[in-house]
Amino acid sequence: MAVPVAFFALFFAYPVTAIVGRGLKAEGDWQFGRIGEVLSRPDILDVLWFTTWQALASTALTLLIALPGAYVFARFDFPGKQVLRAVVTVPFVLPTVVVGTAFLALLGRGGLLDELWGVRLDTTVWAILLAHVFFNYAVVVRTVGGLWSQLDPRQEEAARVLGAGRFAAFRRVTLPALVPAVAAAALMVFLFTFTSFGVVQILGGPAYSTLEVEIYRQTAQLLDLPTAAVLTLVQFAAVGGILAVHAATVRRRERALKLVDPAQTSRRPRGVGQWALLGGVLLTALLLILLPLGVLVERSLDGGDGPGGYGFGYYEALQSVGAGGSSTFLVPPLGAVGNSLRYALVATLIALVVGGLAAAALTRRAGRLVRGFDALLMLPLGVSAVTVGFGFLITLDKPPLDLRTSWILVPLAQALVGVPFVVRTMLPVLRAVDDRLREAAAVLGASPLRAWREVDLPLVRRAVLVAAGFAFAVSLGEFGATVFIARPDNPTLPVAVARLLGRSGELNYGQAMALSTILMLVCAVSLLLLERIRTDRSGEF
Repeated sequence: MAVPVAFFALFFAYPVTAIVGRGLKAEGDWQFGRIGEVLSRPDILDVLWFTTWQALASTALTLLIALPGAYVFARFDFPGKQVLRAVVTVPFVLPTVVVGTAFLALLGRGGLLDELWGVRLDTTVWAILLAHVFFNYAVVVRTVGGLWSQLDPRQEEAARVLGAGRFAAFRRVTLPALVPAVAAAALMVFLFTFTSFGVVQILGGPAYSTLEVEIYRQTAQLLDLPTAAVLTLVQFAAVGGILAVHAATVRRRERALKLVDPAQTSRRPRGVGQWALLGGVLLTALLLILLPLGVLVERSLDGGDGPGGYGFGYYEALQSVGAGGSSTFLVPPLGAVGNSLRYALVATLIALVVGGLAAAALTRRAGRLVRGFDALLMLPLGVSAVTVGFGFLITLDKPPLDLRTSWILVPLAQALVGVPFVVRTMLPVLRAVDDRLREAAAVLGASPLRAWREVDLPLVRRAVLVAAGFAFAVSLGEFGATVFIARPDNPTLPVAVARLLGRSGELNYGQAMALSTILMLVCAVSLLLLERIRTDRSGEF
């Protein structure tokens, strides 16, 4: 456990603490009075209120739209089910910059709705809510649907035999068993939307600001570290509370239920109602998921010669610096593809080493301290990435860790986000390994390292590949911290997309669509490969 603890202490706790310290200290003394001053400002109260209510609204809307999909994936067996499962999961691994860009192409100025009916939803809260549902649909489908598929349907059938109606049987038998999974999914959706950054920044415009966006504005634009520090503490406290409740719901779900093989619970739809439900879910996937991505691809090709022509003009423009008079980059924007792939591969390797060691330690130890460390590993998913990125710049600037000009800074920040996915993927598989196999290896004289190599590794090899895929996808799309630390001559794909969208002109807009399409395709291919090698088909991430 020494390596994961040292990694998180040095590259997470230290930068965040340093930012907070700089904001709340004056002449060596803590100025806690600043907390009250900041939190009493009307503009900050507006940010806190918007952050909270949009997260609640996003969570409720996601549950409303995704729960029917969870039921369909859990109980129905139909052609193309696995492909559709992969399709609905693609948005979850997409970078938030790509999600924002896709909905901008659909809902924004010159977008599909604007062209057809003159309707624009960008810079409105509806665009933000719809993008959040798009992004988190798979969280509910996989978390709730994964458990639902393992609940024995004979229990509900027995209740109906005893005289209960269909709804009463569901309410009294199935719903209580699903409550922990629904609560866990709702908490994760709330966490992701509460800390939303890229989606709100692209679609919300200056009128809307979440805590994460406001921390970025106070830090990068206004250089107001005291305000940024207070907002970081508020977000840290909120995320800590959410993760604590989430851990309790997960433990309750693991202990309370007796589950069956998902293959025993799914069957072909029967009757008009079930076929209509399946059709409704397919239509939802088409309109909510495939339509925005399809419009994104269409806009990236809308660069051909002549009016209404299609071609690869925007992609070709990515190969040159200053195309169309733009000086957005010091290098060709297409170079961001290679930069992102290299950074993501290194970040994946770091995440596998740190996350694998953490998962192994959590498997072999128990107690309150270990559970606390398990929760700590999830914090990078919710704590302000903007704070972490800026913290890197002001803390890792002195020997022996003067890394401000080093390329490794970007993969380190990306690995912080990848480690939780590695741990959550590998931990259930490692816990399923029979301890008696390890004990037998030790009796035969194997060292702990050799026992792990000969016993654990062959059993978890495919889980390692899945963990690597998730770590690669989320590292590829990390934006909040990378926007601070990526060098101008080595931008990543999300940073390049954000820069292009921040400049006016049709060419910049088209290039942003082209880069977003490339990033989407890389993430989608990674996910489709993961679906082929997954060992656990219960549906959990």
